[in-house]
Amino acid sequence: MSVKASMRAVILTGHGGLDKLEVREDWPVPAPSAGEVLIEVGACGLNNTDINTRTAWYSKQVTGGITPLTGSAGFTEAQAETGTWGSSAVRFPLIQGADVAGKIVGVGDGVSTARIGERVMVDPWLLDTSDWMNLSGAVYFGSECNGGFAEYTTVRAENALRIDCDLSDAEIATFPCAYTTAENLVSRTGLKPGETVVIAGASGGVGSAAIQLCRLRGARIIAIASPSKREALKDLGADIVVDRETPELAEAIQDAAEGNVDVALDVVGGRTFSHLIAALRQGGRYSSSGAISGPVVDFDLRKLIYKDLQLTGATIVPPGTARRLVDLIERGLLKPLLAAEYALEGLAKAQLAFMEKRHVGNIVVTM
Repeated sequence: MSVKASMRAVILTGHGGLDKLEVREDWPVPAPSAGEVLIEVGACGLNNTDINTRTAWYSKQVTGGITPLTGSAGFTEAQAETGTWGSSAVRFPLIQGADVAGKIVGVGDGVSTARIGERVMVDPWLLDTSDWMNLSGAVYFGSECNGGFAEYTTVRAENALRIDCDLSDAEIATFPCAYTTAENLVSRTGLKPGETVVIAGASGGVGSAAIQLCRLRGARIIAIASPSKREALKDLGADIVVDRETPELAEAIQDAAEGNVDVALDVVGGRTFSHLIAALRQGGRYSSSGAISGPVVDFDLRKLIYKDLQLTGATIVPPGTARRLVDLIERGLLKPLLAAEYALEGLAKAQLAFMEKRHVGNIVVTM
């Protein structure tokens, strides 16, 4: 296929506010290296990593959460040398964007030309093939390497997963980050059929994906979200929706569960953390993949010890997870939640809408 020499792209020029996102019309189209493919991007979804990396929120000096204000302006206390999820420095300029849907238009050495023309979804975790939990060898697409907020991108061939379905590129772009993260989050707890799970941040990309994945496992689901999102979440499979602003949140969760819950899934952190811990039964399991409301909490270790709790973090996603999700998507078992579409040039506006959290599901930019 014929590919032009330059492309439209949004370039992150440094850590800070939305002003660090620069729209370019003349950025060079990347050439696929050996073992890589060149993808013409149809759509790319937004996720928290985009904003966390831009603002260097991962820096240990930052103790507050992401809000429309902090996410738009950045954090003055952030340290650039620990600005990524793995506490390393970002190499600027960087094209962010992990959630790519598009088609293969070129291949590097060692990749069959038969793949040209394939419709693909990108698995954003480029793992160390010898040790997938090795932090130093784990690369996240759009964070430690260029991603999909551009007309074209390159990725390791095995991370470009063929997908055959009737969904639009924008709909497919709602899946990669949110659903692989949610699947890992749920899997870390060993959720069983018939158990009760409470999901904080249930209306966001990861939370809404977790509802669907917990439903497939036969669990009873309590979702925490604003009342305006109640019907949308119940349509996804939530049994009960608890108002996130409830002062006595733990008690509200226990009332909904008619007792304590077996599992708590959290992408919120902050004040929500202690309420989730309090609502867990003896031997309950808690798993977190984010802390958008605040990463620093007070915690009495006796609650962990004497309730025999299991607390896990969920970041690096095991190999094969995205491929299994593609199978579920092709079978129609997972529903895309496309909240809004923005043009690539409107990425800054899209990020602001993402941070305002008025939506259910995912926001994407299209080319």
